[in-house]
Amino acid sequence: MKNDIKIEIRVLYLENQSNIAQSQYAFAYTITITNQGEIGAQLLARHWLIMDENGHIEEVLGEGVVGQKPHLLPGESFQYSSGALIKTPTGSMKGTYGMISDEGERFEALIPEFVLSEPYTLH
Repeated sequence: MKNDIKIEIRVLYLENQSNIAQSQYAFAYTITITNQGEIGAQLLARHWLIMDENGHIEEVLGEGVVGQKPHLLPGESFQYSSGALIKTPTGSMKGTYGMISDEGERFEALIPEFVLSEPYTLH
């Protein structure tokens, strides 16, 4: 496939940055973006949907990730860490990265939905 971006996610609950009394649950996530396609591509933008268990959705749109717009040649990866704050012990995130190939074709790389969960809250 010409444009094939793989997204892998690891999530960590940040107990020391959470305040349960104030309904603030902090999570860190590390994302690895790998270009499995046949041509280079650059990440230009991000679009996130962050959902808590009450159904509240926060939409986040912006340029790049962590202040960067990484360019990935075939086989290259880029990894970054960021965080999210939600009002419930569990939630989820999903979204897309706006990409442009070295041939000038714009496409979206799907960020699969992943769970934000305080340890031991899921059964």
